[in-house]
Amino acid sequence: MIEKGTDKALFRAPGRRPRGMVGGRAPSEERERRFVRWFSAFILVGMTVATCIVTGIKLGNAAEGETLWLLLSAFGSLMGVLATVCSANGWIITFLFGFLDVSIYGVACWMNWRVGGSGLGNALLHFVYFVPMQLVGFLQWRRRGAKASAQVKARRLSPAMRWGWLGITLAATAILYLILLRFDRSAAEGFLRVAVLLDVVPLVCNVIGQLLMSTAYMEQWIFWIGVNIFSIALWATSDKSFAPVYIVKYSFYLINALNGLRIWRNLSRE
Repeated sequence: MIEKGTDKALFRAPGRRPRGMVGGRAPSEERERRFVRWFSAFILVGMTVATCIVTGIKLGNAAEGETLWLLLSAFGSLMGVLATVCSANGWIITFLFGFLDVSIYGVACWMNWRVGGSGLGNALLHFVYFVPMQLVGFLQWRRRGAKASAQVKARRLSPAMRWGWLGITLAATAILYLILLRFDRSAAEGFLRVAVLLDVVPLVCNVIGQLLMSTAYMEQWIFWIGVNIFSIALWATSDKSFAPVYIVKYSFYLINALNGLRIWRNLSRE
């Protein structure tokens, strides 16, 4: 005796997929995969084209001795966008591209600070922290299941940990502002100096964002969004010939970070 409603399921042809399945995946999963592919292509192609245009324009106006760094900045920016796209998708190869990006960017920040602009904090951050953290992140992601063909297993901070990190962020920002204020080379006077603030906020967000990224926490993307917004403002106030390259870079980073937050919210639910 076969119960009503079960006969079709029992006598379905072997191997036949339920209606609506595409390649063994539900339509929603297939749409998500398609969106991620097209979005990643948009970021990579858009960043490449924009960087080539900006670099080409600036090459004609570059000061003597800056041509090499203009080209290196463009290359570093492309490595950086590859790293952020791979990171948003949970791919472990992000740390290879990240190493090249942070090394070049650290030198660029140092050069900008030496001529009176912002950048000392970010230069020290990249040399002392970001470069070695690429190896730490690679090893941590390997422990959480990331491979060449597998995404990392993401997780979320508890409510208590979120409040804790907020307190650390505010305290670190205040302390570092007071420290870097002593090394400010800008012409500004008074206690509140924009150049120092634009240096400190990305520094703090970078440190915490990288730590959360290396340990595969979803909340990293909130800090990356902050980094990108303040970095755009930092380079918008610089008169270096390669500054527009970094404005373009962090603009694309910001778009990618918003998508990364969306992807990691889903990854951390699995």
